[in-house]
This record gives sequence, structure tokens and C-alpha cells, in this order.
Amino acid sequence: MTATNQNPVQLQQWHNLPASTVAENLGTNLDTGLTSDEVAKRRERFGTNELKAKPGKSPLVRFLLQFNQPLLYILLIAGAVKAAIGQWVNAWVIWGVTLINAIIGFIQESKAESAIAALASSVQTNATILRNHQKVQVPSADLVPGDVVLLTSGDKVPADLRLVQSRNLQVNESALTGESVAVEKNTQPLNPDAPLAERSNMAYAGSFVTFGTGKGIVVAIGEATETGRISQLMEQGTSLKTPLTRKFDKFSRTLLYIILGIAALTFAVGLGYGNSWTEMFEAAIAFAVSAIPEGLPAVVTVTLAIGVSRMARRHAIVRKLPAVETLGGATVICSDKTGTLTENQMTVQAIYAGGKQYTVTGTGYVPEGEILLAEQPINWDHSPVLAECLKAGLLCNDSHLEQKEGQWQVVGDPTEGALIVAANKVQLERTQVEQAMPRLDVIPFESEFQYMATLHEDGSRGDRTIYVKGSVEAILQRCQQMLEAEANLSSINPDTIHQQVDAMAHQGLRVLAFAKKSVSVAQDTLEHTDIDKNLVFLGLQGMIDPPRKEAIAAVAACQNAGIQVKMITGDHAVTARAIAERMGFNQHGEVLAFTGSQLAQMEKSELATAIEDGVVFARVAPEQKLRIVEALQSKGEIVAMTGDGVNDAPALKQAEIGIAMGAAGTEVAKEAADMILTDDNFASIEAAVEEGRTVYRNLLKAIAFILPVNGGESMTILISVLLARALPILSLQVLWLNMVNSIAMTVPLAFEPKSPRVMQRQPRSPREPLLSRSLIKRILAISIFNWILIFGVFEWIRQTTGNIALARTMAIQGLVAGRLFYLLSISQLGIAIINRLRGIRQTFSDASVMGIGIACAIILQIIFSQWSLMNRLFSTAPLNLQQWFICLLVGLPMIPLAILVNRFDPLD
Repeated sequence: MTATNQNPVQLQQWHNLPASTVAENLGTNLDTGLTSDEVAKRRERFGTNELKAKPGKSPLVRFLLQFNQPLLYILLIAGAVKAAIGQWVNAWVIWGVTLINAIIGFIQESKAESAIAALASSVQTNATILRNHQKVQVPSADLVPGDVVLLTSGDKVPADLRLVQSRNLQVNESALTGESVAVEKNTQPLNPDAPLAERSNMAYAGSFVTFGTGKGIVVAIGEATETGRISQLMEQGTSLKTPLTRKFDKFSRTLLYIILGIAALTFAVGLGYGNSWTEMFEAAIAFAVSAIPEGLPAVVTVTLAIGVSRMARRHAIVRKLPAVETLGGATVICSDKTGTLTENQMTVQAIYAGGKQYTVTGTGYVPEGEILLAEQPINWDHSPVLAECLKAGLLCNDSHLEQKEGQWQVVGDPTEGALIVAANKVQLERTQVEQAMPRLDVIPFESEFQYMATLHEDGSRGDRTIYVKGSVEAILQRCQQMLEAEANLSSINPDTIHQQVDAMAHQGLRVLAFAKKSVSVAQDTLEHTDIDKNLVFLGLQGMIDPPRKEAIAAVAACQNAGIQVKMITGDHAVTARAIAERMGFNQHGEVLAFTGSQLAQMEKSELATAIEDGVVFARVAPEQKLRIVEALQSKGEIVAMTGDGVNDAPALKQAEIGIAMGAAGTEVAKEAADMILTDDNFASIEAAVEEGRTVYRNLLKAIAFILPVNGGESMTILISVLLARALPILSLQVLWLNMVNSIAMTVPLAFEPKSPRVMQRQPRSPREPLLSRSLIKRILAISIFNWILIFGVFEWIRQTTGNIALARTMAIQGLVAGRLFYLLSISQLGIAIINRLRGIRQTFSDASVMGIGIACAIILQIIFSQWSLMNRLFSTAPLNLQQWFICLLVGLPMIPLAILVNRFDPLD
């Protein structure tokens, strides 16, 4: 149901209306449901309850689009010209280069966007509804606005519902809100501006019923649901190119214009000197081919692929290759809290019982740790009230722990799981306690009363005991007495207890209160009236989802590397800020927190400033997550965004690098993301940033290595034409150097290990061009040397021997020798060799790939000049030992030049 075919009443805020008004506005009967005739009319008007996936491009179209690159245009045209003048071998070689590039690009490109399809599957289910006075089960796609849906534990909510009945109903809305704790539902009208996460009278499509039963009226279907609105946000989101692809596009266009201009100049000047059209075509094409770095796209792809492999070993699976480099350039990381920065396991950390404050060690559901009083282990003989408080949390509990594949998990409510673990830390085992005090009856937790109560038989004392747990307000108003340290009864002091509650709340702890009451041995059932008064207060337990230790170190590493880390969560602001402070987010000042409601009231300029300055963003809606990313991008930031729910998908898609959770993440989030964390851990993001930065440094090394050869070749051809000299290098020989030789020598740079300083640098500016000023100076210096070498060796050998093929071959081999020395100067292998010569112990293991690459390049060059087939194909001549030695000697001056440029432009 799109915006154009919505019923006007469906634009109302349903959570703000009474249930009877909702039913009246939608023309439905809550007891009998809609009739078949009415359903048919509404389906014709509103359509089916499903999301439509955007069709992707066909594989053929995606393959053809690989040729839509400026630099490839020149090669395609050059091949066509060669074919037109009958040089078919040259033409097929040139076309082969473009085909290789297209195949690499096609393999690199990720599969067509399927996030909307994943969204569609996330809401497809069967639904139990009322129709024609009967209860029937229908596919969720058949629902229409006004249908009455019946919910029970385990159901997936099939559409957006306004609840009209609720009995202990709890719904897991983590896919929409990002919070794993189930939400307690009711039917009371709410304020119009209530945020999505607090609309307790609504059940949204794609969420799950975890407990209780309910009834609701369908108020939105298909694309009009909250999930559908997210799919529309994703379709509307800008498909941003990564910084690397943007820089390559700009570089390619600039180079294209320069090449075409100089090639035309070469052609015109040659004709002016009286040369033939055929000769000038060869010269112009040779120049164009020499100036195009044909091997660069392949080397970039291989470098990114190596980065992908390294990241996978560090728990980060990359779905889109450019994301590898992009993450290395991130200036802001927007991280989810639950499960990414935290353990996603509620843990009791503070207990107040008998007037004493206890600290609980250990994290998560692993029953390891202890309870301390004044930092000392408790004396169990002097802690009877603590024992009662822990026992209340253990018995007044419907959850249990189990171990799966070595991991402890809670089956049931995470909060109750934390209470079980706290008791286990002092050897209070549930099985033994329940045997001694078996349960007789229970009042399940209801949001209306804010407590749970259980009745137990106490065999040791011959009476029966009620244990109650719930919110502090619900418990305190029913307590007149409390247990003191020695288990003596005294009058309760609510002010003292509220001070303890406030202290725990400021630490971000969620606080539960516990009480008990002794009743007659004849009582077998439990009613609300039994606990309206005369409860004995036992204590408080404060719990939190604690931060991961490794995530704390990772946040510090990111901040030291100049990367801002921001927390975006569906949790409460107080809890989120407390976690942020524990994790060191306040390293550079106060942790500034904003709620979704505050952001919604801000003007555009005010919003941008708040998002730039803010550290914690709590209770945010899906649109606001998207706006946060867009606001940061408008400030020139490179944004990495993490998420696991449906609500995160638009922001994941909009960010330069979207990071989904592999374990807890929904399929929607994974499909929208560029990268998936297999361990859902922020520390893996920091590791991936480190690898991304290493990839970028290696790419710069590749560019600094490849482009000087193109510069030297193109300068040689241009100057030769301007001076009316024979070409020192032919177009096919240029292709050999630019593709085969360059790839053999450059690909090893992709395997270069990380620099020790990689995470000590500030993020590079997003506006920094691909070719910085210092890099351009380096390229020019090496290009001039290469031109002198090629031109000098060619003229010398030509004039002394008169053999033009030999002159070209020795010029090329001299160039390759110089390249080998230059490659060593920018690689870890060269550094290792120098350190060995200095007596510094260093292994060559990290540089072994570079050694293999150099060996392959030498073998290929021997084949290039010594094999007769290659002599005929590339117009080369075989060399003797003396000529090989000369080629090596002319390359030696590269060593002092490389040392000089490395001093002014270090590439490590």
C-alpha cells in the first residue's frame, strides 16, 4: 500500500486513539471481523500485504557496463583503428586487455541489491484472524486494513496492528528498534509524539510475540507498515560511490582528456613532418597505450581482494570490494550498542540488601565471579539478607540457563537470566533451592502491575512463602518492613532505598526490587490481593549489559587514530551514556547525549551541529538513523555505520561503509551492508580499519610504482615524435610492460604487511586527491628518469649497432632493471635487506611474496627477449650476457634517486 492509495484515516496516529475509535474509523467489528465482500473491496483498493523488490540489472547489462570507463574507451578505439589498418594481432591484444579488465570488474561487482526482497521475506507468515464470524488462518499477504488479528506466543506479527486486547503480551521488536528485550504491551492510548520504541499499544510487522496473547486491528499493510516505510527509505537512499571509486573516476577523466589532447598533438605534429598516416596512427596509439595504466585496475582489484582475505581472518566478511579501502578512510564510526559494544548479556553488577552495598564480578551468563563487600569476598554466615534477596531472584523466575556449543545462553528473559547467574556465583543452585521450596502458584509479570510473584512451600519451616520481584515503585508501596543486616525486621525507609536506586541508575543499571511474605500453610493459590500489603523488603539488584573489554580497547585505538566513535541505540539515554562513559567515549570531554525526540525538534542547521558534537544518540527512529548518517556526510565525513535490525538497513545502505552483525543481524541488514562481522564485536571493526588503512597504503605504493612507467613511456614517444625520431618503444611492447610486467611486479605490493604506525596517523582527508602533491612530484621525478633511460639506451644502441630491434629491447630491459631497484625501495623486502646489512635481525617471511614477484618478472623478461616466438610477436631481439649486464648497470642510478624521493614522500 503506497502513499498514493492510502485511506486518509490511515494517516492518523493510531497509538493516540482509543481502541473503539480505531475500530469505528476502520469500519470493523472486533467480535466478528470483516466480511468476505468487504475484504475483496479493500484488497482491490489497497493491494496485497507484501513488499515489492526492485528488479536488478541483468548479468549481461552489468557486464557491458564494465566497459563504461573513460580509459577503456581509448583502448577500444585504438583496437578498432589497428583492425581497420589490418594489424589484427595488435588489435586483438589491445581488445584482450580491455576484456580482462571487464571480467575482473564483473567478478568484483557485488550481486544486485536484494535487501528489499529480504525485507519482503521478513514479514511473510500465516496469520490467525476473525472473518465472517469465524476464526480462520490465512497467508499474511491476504490481510487488509481493518482485519482483526489474534496473536499468541511464537507468532510473527503479520502487519502493523493497533492492539485492542492484551493479556501478558510481550513482543520482541529488535528488528525495528535494535533492542533485544521484549516490550510489554497494553491497549491504552498514548501521546501523539510517543517514539516508535515506546508505542506499547502497537505491534509492528516483522516483530515476534514472545509471551502472552493479544488481539489487534490491522492499521497498515505492505509498504505502509513501518517495515515498508524502511524499504522505501532504502529505495530513495542515494547509492553513494566510495571515496576510492570517486577518486579513480576523477583521475580517469582527467587522464583521458590529457591523453586525447596529446595523442592528437602527436598525430598532427607527425603529419607536419611529412610522416605517413599509418606511422602517425602507430605513434598516436603507442602514446595513448603508453599513457594508460592498463594494469592498474587489475592491481587495485587484487589489492582489495587481499584486504578482503585478511579481514576475513579477523572476523570481518567484506561483500563489496571497495569497502575494504573505504573503511580504512573512515572518519566516523556510528556503532550500535547492544552486542557490538556490549556483551548482549545482562549482568547483575550491584546488590543492596540488609543496608549493605555489594559488588558482583564477572560478566555475561557464564556462572563465574563472586560477590564482594568493600572489595572483600562476603562472609556467608553474616549475609542472610543477601541470601534471601538472591533466592528471591532465583525462585521468582521463569527462565533458565543452558550451555550450547560451549556458550552459556538464557532461555527466556535476559533480565531473569542475570538473576540466576548472580545466585549461581555464590553456589545457590536453582535445582536444589526449588527442591527445598517447590513452587505452588504464580502471578506472571503484567505491565499493569509491574511485578511477578510466586508462592512456595517451605519444607524446612513448615509454612509457605511468597516471593515478589518488580519495579521499585511497585514493590516499595507494598512494603511496610525490611530486613536489616542481621535479618531482623525494621520499619522501611523509602528515602534511603530511593537514594540507592538513584545511585545505581546513574551507573546505567536497570534496578529490580525484591520482597517476600510468609502466609498460612493452608494457602495453595496466589491472588493479587495477597501481595497488596505487608511485604518485607529484601533488597535491590542492579544489572546492565556490560561493555566488552576488547571493545573498550578498540574504541581507544580508533580515537587515537583520529576516528570519532558515536553510539546509536534504541536503549534509554541514561543507560547508553553510562555505557559510553565506561568505555572511554569521554576521552575528549563530556559525553553529549541526544534522544530521538530531541533530534526531531531541531532545525536542519541545529541538527547537523548536534550530530557532529553528539556522542550518544538514544531512542532514535529509522529515519533519524538515516538523517544522522546524511548529516555527517554533509560535513564531509566518511561514515561507517553498524547495525543488525531492519531499522538499520536504510542507514547501512546510505553510509560509505555499512557493517552488519553476522550472528545477531537480520538478513535485511546483511543484504544492505558492505561488510558483515562474524563475531558482532566492535574490536573487529577496529581491526578492519587497520587492514583498510594498510590496503590504501599498498594502493598508493602500486600507483607510485605503475604511473612513472607510463610517464616515462609516454614522454619518450611524445618527444621522439616532436624531434622526428624513430619510436624507442612500440605499442605492443608498451602493453607488455603495462600489463604483464607491471602486474607481476606490482601484485606483490598487495601482500605488503601493515606498518607499525598505521593506527597512529590521523584519517586522511576525504577531499585529499588520489594523487597528492608529494606523490605527483615522486611520479614526475621517476618518470623523467625512466624517459632518460629509455631514450638514452635506445639512441646509444641504435647508433652503435644500427639494430633498431636490439635498441628497443635493451631500452625495455634497462627500464625493467631500474623498476626492480625502485620496487625494492618502496617494499618491506628492501627494508628487510637494508636492516640485515645493518646487522638488525628481521625475518623475510612478510616479504617472501615480493621475492616471488621479482623472480617471476625476471623470468618473464628473459622469455620476452630470448624466445624467438616473442621476438616475432613483439619485435624484440635476443641479448647476450654483456648486453644483459649493461641493462643492469643503467638501472643502478635508480637507487640514489629512490632514496631521495622516499625521504620527501615516505610510503610506509
